[in-house]
Amino acid sequence: MEQRKIIFFDGECNLCNSFISYVINRDSNKSLYFCTLQSNLAKTLLNEYDSIILETNFSTIYYYSNNKLYSKSSAILHIFLELSILHKIIAKIALIIPKFIRDFIYTLISKNRYRLFGKKETCRLPTEDEKKQFI
Repeated sequence: MEQRKIIFFDGECNLCNSFISYVINRDSNKSLYFCTLQSNLAKTLLNEYDSIILETNFSTIYYYSNNKLYSKSSAILHIFLELSILHKIIAKIALIIPKFIRDFIYTLISKNRYRLFGKKETCRLPTEDEKKQFI
């Protein structure tokens, strides 16, 4: 995989799309790239990691940075480390919480995300300004 910092997300999930919009608006360096889990590119890139199995419901967000692949709460918190000072502080504090507790909460939200936040019929389309960050 390239040296890009890539966020892999469910392009049909309203919660995921809202999170991506949130990150785009706060990524002042434009150093993050985005790829929907539904894309063939995501399947190809994530296939390099034997332990990662793309589920049919795409319930996990992945973040690739510095030759490491993070998932669930770790992905969210490592993405926060790329944003503002406040986000970095929040992430560093939250990373102290044991992963199994963080991921339990993540999984609860993930399992109910379509019911709580809805689902799109198609993946998110980037604006003209955002297109260079989508792969």
